Amino acid sequence: MAEKKGATTVIKKITIVAGGGHGGAWKVAFADFMTAMMCFFLVMWLLASSSADSKKQVSDYFSTPSVIEYEFSNYGVELTLEKLFMDITNDPLKTLQDFMKPMDAHPNIMMMGMKKVVMAYMADELGDVAQNVEVGPDSVTFEIKDNVLFERGTAKIATTFPANMEKIKTIVMGLEDSNLSIVSQIYVESVEGENVGLAKSIATERYDIVSKKIKASITNDSLEVQKGRIRAEHDNRKSYEPHESGGSIKFEVKQKTVLSNGAKPKPLVDDVFGKGQTDDTVYDNFVKQLVDHKPKKPRK
Repeated sequence: MAEKKGATTVIKKITIVAGGGHGGAWKVAFADFMTAMMCFFLVMWLLASSSADSKKQVSDYFSTPSVIEYEFSNYGVELTLEKLFMDITNDPLKTLQDFMKPMDAHPNIMMMGMKKVVMAYMADELGDVAQNVEVGPDSVTFEIKDNVLFERGTAKIATTFPANMEKIKTIVMGLEDSNLSIVSQIYVESVEGENVGLAKSIATERYDIVSKKIKASITNDSLEVQKGRIRAEHDNRKSYEPHESGGSIKFEVKQKTVLSNGAKPKPLVDDVFGKGQTDDTVYDNFVKQLVDHKPKKPRK
C-alpha cells in the first residue's frame, strides 16, 4: 500500500527502568508519624490524669528529657529509629507509654534491646573511664582501671573516687533480674615490696569498698551482687609511675534466664536491619564522638 502524502511516521520507544533503592526517605515519614502519635498519647495522658497530679507530671515531663528526646539527642537519628522500630515491633504499648515519661536517670541497660544502644549509653555515662567494654546477647562487662578509684598499690581511695563511683552506679543502679559480679585485680609489682600476700589483702579491701558502695545504692531486689575473683597477678613491667594503673575493678553483668514476672528476657541484638560489620573499637568510637562533637548536658 502506498504511503499517504504528508503522513508522519512516529516511532515510540519504551524503556523499562528497574526500581532503585528506597534510600532512607521512609525514616523521615516514620519519624513524623511517631511524633504525631507521641502528641496524641500525650494529650490522652493529660486528659486521663487528675488535676492534682497533672501539674507535677507536666512539670516533670518538660523539665526532664523524655525517652525519645534523650535517645535522639544521644544516639542520633538512624540508631534511634532503628531501636524505635524494634521496640514498637516487640512491645508497641509500652513504647508509646515511654514517649510520655521523663527519661529514667538509671535505665536498665539489659532491656535496651540493641548492643549499639548499650554501647552508646555507656560511652555517654562512663566516657574513657571504662575499658574493655563487651556487650553480648545476655551480658555486659566493663573494666575500670584502679588508678581512677584508688591510689597506686593501696586501698586508699583517690580524689577521683566519688565522681567515678557515681558514673558506675548510673550504669548498675537500673539493673533488674540480673547478677552483678565484681572482680578485683591487682598487679603484685604495684604493691610495696612486691608482696603477694599484701597484694591479695589490698585487692580484697578494694572489693569490699566498691561492693558496699554499689549495694548501698541498689533499690531493686532482683539484682544480686556477687563476689567475683580476687586476683593478685604478676606483670612484666618492673616499675610503676604514680599515674599508671596497677590493676582494675571489673564488672560483669549477666541477665537471669527468667524475669521476675516469669517471662523470658529478650536478648540484646546486633542490628535490627541486618548484621553490620564487626568493629572491635566501637566503644572507643562512641567515646571519641562524644568528646569531640557533643558537650555533656547536665541531667536535671
